[in-house]
Amino acid sequence: MKTALEMIQEHAEEGAKLRLCFLSEAAPVLDAAARCMARCLAGGGKILVCGNGGSAADAQHMTGELLGRFLMERPALPAVALTVDTSTLTAIGNDYGYEDVFSRQVSGLGRPGDVLVAFSTSGTSANVVKAIDAARSIGMTVVGLTGKGGGSMVSRCDYLLNVPHSHTPFIQEMHEACMHLLCQLVDHYLYENVQALGVDENLKGV
Repeated sequence: MKTALEMIQEHAEEGAKLRLCFLSEAAPVLDAAARCMARCLAGGGKILVCGNGGSAADAQHMTGELLGRFLMERPALPAVALTVDTSTLTAIGNDYGYEDVFSRQVSGLGRPGDVLVAFSTSGTSANVVKAIDAARSIGMTVVGLTGKGGGSMVSRCDYLLNVPHSHTPFIQEMHEACMHLLCQLVDHYLYENVQALGVDENLKGV
């Protein structure tokens, strides 16, 4: 039986190795996804975010960083977590089914050019997959954060950040790192390097 200290050290070592390897390989996708999100916001669009359980917390964390601030002082950025309105979630769940709790919101709130950020550690969460399908049907771009091979999300996402691991806590830790980097890069492109987006600074919607 491992001791508590051995478990901590093992987690630290494996997590550090995964973090370095994954973020190095995922860097081009992270950069491209952040540019897409920044272009969306610069054009007056918004970011919708969804997930279940720990991924719901990630969704809310992300919108908090965008609506509040991440590292720099700047205007609030339009973002909506589809996980927080209990009346809407329970009404849709009761009337249609839990699989529809995000897709109905996407259909009502999303517009062409908006971005959906979808969290699912397995890539198989039915309500997240249906939200992605709803987003694509109305011309939204989808950024997916997943793991364990990506499941049903692999063929559905425009930008896929698939953590190559089967251990849910490690996947969630990588999702948190990706979320922070996306927020940092969105700020960078909107307020430090807007020329890289190919948009007129005077047309920025944020």
